[in-house]
Amino acid sequence: MAFLWLLSCWALLGTALSCGVPAIHPVLSGLSRIVNGEDAVPGSWPWQVSLQVRGGFCPCGGYSGWRPGGGAASARSGRPQVFKNPKFSMLTVRNDITLLKLATPAQFSQTVSAVCLPSADDDFPAGTLCATTGWGKTKYNALKTPDKLQQAALPLLSNADCKKFWGSKITDVMVCAGASGVSSCMGDSGGPLVCQKDGAWTLVGIVSWGSGTCSTSSPGVYARVTELMPWVQEILAAN
Repeated sequence: MAFLWLLSCWALLGTALSCGVPAIHPVLSGLSRIVNGEDAVPGSWPWQVSLQVRGGFCPCGGYSGWRPGGGAASARSGRPQVFKNPKFSMLTVRNDITLLKLATPAQFSQTVSAVCLPSADDDFPAGTLCATTGWGKTKYNALKTPDKLQQAALPLLSNADCKKFWGSKITDVMVCAGASGVSSCMGDSGGPLVCQKDGAWTLVGIVSWGSGTCSTSSPGVYARVTELMPWVQEILAAN
């Protein structure tokens, strides 16, 4: 097994009064996958942001700009402030989250808007059909990543079921999804796993790690956002 990128190569915009309701509605077939993927409707995931370095794609290093919504719009924000969770462990991949504060505020529009953040006590049960998006590889040994944002519909798993695949690596700060003919892959790390709550898309997980070959029969592992919300709120309140 090989871990996916551990630092976020995708940034998510913060909360807003009308969070989680895209002006351009996504169209999910329910059978899509990021491996051998399905193109997203341009602008339909308006909180998805690709961090760019000058002259190329994000290698999880220094950042110089961002591109939202699958290329539907673009903006430059200079160098953001980076807030890495101090409890992050590269050994166990626990608390796999980094927050970015843009140097200049994002300008919301039809193709740039916010995902909803959950409350710490929100419950998203196993079997809930959710969605993940990214510009990661569409095949684990692919030489290039797709130009168009890819999307996949996939179910949540209980941690007990996920441990049947990954054993004691799965902890309470992780949530699993997939093992259903769908897989995130290298380059999707840091991206969103969103589920609908009261009609709005809510950030439930952050792509963290999984099968080294992006197997569609193994669940992907995501940072569990409800467990990380106390730290997120602490950072937001102080900044």
